[in-house]
Amino acid sequence: MDENWENKYIVFFDGDCGVCNFWVQWILERDKKDQFMFASLQSDFGQKFLTERGLNTKIFNTMYLWKPGQYYLEKSKAILKIANLLGGIYKLSALGKIIPSFLSDRIYDVVSKNRMKIANQKCYLPTPHQRAKFIQV
Repeated sequence: MDENWENKYIVFFDGDCGVCNFWVQWILERDKKDQFMFASLQSDFGQKFLTERGLNTKIFNTMYLWKPGQYYLEKSKAILKIANLLGGIYKLSALGKIIPSFLSDRIYDVVSKNRMKIANQKCYLPTPHQRAKFIQV
């Protein structure tokens, strides 16, 4: 494990969700600046993150983006920030900020509620470099 996770952005995701795993793979393939690491919400590390913030430790329908020591974002705000950090064409996602959070989070919730129907769990085999971006603690 990369011991410098505290200097990265940590993406927390539902490790049992095919849609979530698709998006983790999507981010991995575009993370040219090597700025993201990943942890499933079900992992000990994910459970600690949720517990320390008083968040639900049993329901995993929310993606979180955490910048240790600074902030964490959830749902649509997390997605927009990830896209912005990836840079390039993805910076256009900043236009999504014109949509009020209550509306973009509602769309997020509809997708989240149906995520298990949308995509089956897929067996993705990350490269050794990508595998090092997953926090196992």
